[in-house]
Amino acid sequence: MMDLLKRVVTPRVLRWIAVGFFFAGVGLALIKLMAGVLAWPYIVATLASGEIGTVLRFLAVDRWVFGHRRPTLTRLWQYHVANALGFGIWWSAANLLELAGVQYLLAAVLAMFFSVGFNMASNFWWIWRKPAAGSR
Repeated sequence: MMDLLKRVVTPRVLRWIAVGFFFAGVGLALIKLMAGVLAWPYIVATLASGEIGTVLRFLAVDRWVFGHRRPTLTRLWQYHVANALGFGIWWSAANLLELAGVQYLLAAVLAMFFSVGFNMASNFWWIWRKPAAGSR
């Protein structure tokens, strides 16, 4: 059991999780600024904060988690495609929860739990996957 845990919880996975937590805070701060301070409609604030967070998170994950010196448009495009479904899951859940009466920041946090698994799988198994042995 410990061997399996060591193979799954690698330094790279821990860095990916750390980036996720950091940018969750950034996203919440952006939502607070846009919806709470600037009084943007919540639906617009969640869309704008989501896109800003996606680009910044891509840059951090590409460099710090996966060790690329420079981002590429291919990886950025793949990241956007992968995040589209994850973002759709998050955005739908956040707005449905808010419509159901959940406080808007709590709705945003709760919605994050719906999309994390999909995002992790797409990052590790598609965008930044290691090539199969012998495919180089």
